[in-house]
Amino acid sequence: MSDASSESDRLREALGVLTPVLDILDAPVVDAEPPAWCKQRGWAEFLLSLGDHELRACEASGLEVGLRDVASAPRELLALAESVRRATTLPRLRVPPLSPPASALRGVPARKREQLGALLGVAAPLAASAARVVDVGAGSGHLARLSAELFQRETLAVEREALRLRTAQRRTEQRAQNVGVLDVRFATADVGPERLELERADLAVGLHACGELGDRLVLAVAAAGCDVLLCSCCFQKLASPERAMLSRAGGTLALKKRVLGLANLTSQAMGVEASLEENLRGRQARLALRRLLQARGLVVAAGEEMRGVNRRRAQAGFSELAKTVLALRELPAPTPAELAFHAGGAEREHAAIRRLALPRNLLARLVELTVVLDRAAVLEERGHSVLVAELFERRLTPRNTVLLATTRDSLAELSARITSSGTGDSFRSAPL
Repeated sequence: MSDASSESDRLREALGVLTPVLDILDAPVVDAEPPAWCKQRGWAEFLLSLGDHELRACEASGLEVGLRDVASAPRELLALAESVRRATTLPRLRVPPLSPPASALRGVPARKREQLGALLGVAAPLAASAARVVDVGAGSGHLARLSAELFQRETLAVEREALRLRTAQRRTEQRAQNVGVLDVRFATADVGPERLELERADLAVGLHACGELGDRLVLAVAAAGCDVLLCSCCFQKLASPERAMLSRAGGTLALKKRVLGLANLTSQAMGVEASLEENLRGRQARLALRRLLQARGLVVAAGEEMRGVNRRRAQAGFSELAKTVLALRELPAPTPAELAFHAGGAEREHAAIRRLALPRNLLARLVELTVVLDRAAVLEERGHSVLVAELFERRLTPRNTVLLATTRDSLAELSARITSSGTGDSFRSAPL
């Protein structure tokens, strides 16, 4: 980011880029017809003329990288890409991870182990001055269990799903047989309708807190004046149709669910679950399925074609996906002629959609950071010292942004405490 003096200033900078292109966010590309925002800006002809190599570079590395050497790229589009790059560049938090003993990590996937190690490394100095650690959205309870063992603090694990919490409790009891008593309490609560009660001496932690859970956590932290360490994801998981800004700095902006869902998109050749090529094949299969359902006389909006089916099933290919979905809808199985016709049409249409969607995809990280910075600004407005930075490598998770806030230290003191065991080079600009 630029040298903004506070997270509230950074939010205003992000909004300065986002507000003029809200029309792009509000109109996703669902077919080969260029949307109004694309025509009005004169970008359609250029985007549709992109070669396969240029398209692949934009999808794998971001539009600002993929168009760097394309002389015919519209100046306004390049300027937008550069503005987004500046507004979304975060410092990288360099803190040595904590490495729990292998016996404490049984049942934890390798990728999750690295995330937990990094998060615990950042949490350690905050936990040292906390009376209690509160793990919000505790899931399987790995973070809560490790916090209690490593920090020797009372720990409260809060989770909505009772079954997951029982599993977490069982694992904690098994671990306690080897290391002695672990001071972990478990509470089933839905932190949407139910109020989250925190105390001033708490350290509240949320690892991949989904949707409005992150908002509820931040508001509870602001009310209690306690410390927080939050990594967010799945911003579109809301009970309401849109998310209003929480901070004064955020103003009156409200982002719709489908816009927040865009924040899940990441430009990289290899994703966490699948490669870019596999994801693209899945999207093309979904498009072919939607064409097939519409040809069968069903009114199906974009995204609704997979209703009742796990999205990963699309990666098995159009033929298998069509058979599964038609059977689920109690419709006759697809004929070979139908499969061939709609597969061919989807291939042509998807090629245009991929190109026309590039400017909207460019805004994905900006949408994500707008929500995170809004949460940071709320805490800043309530007197917290706040830091937003990248923590995880993207090979572990593209949702790698961490929000830290405390009322005990200044920002400089917070940074020094967190990185005191490091090399002294606390932050650097994240590579593009």
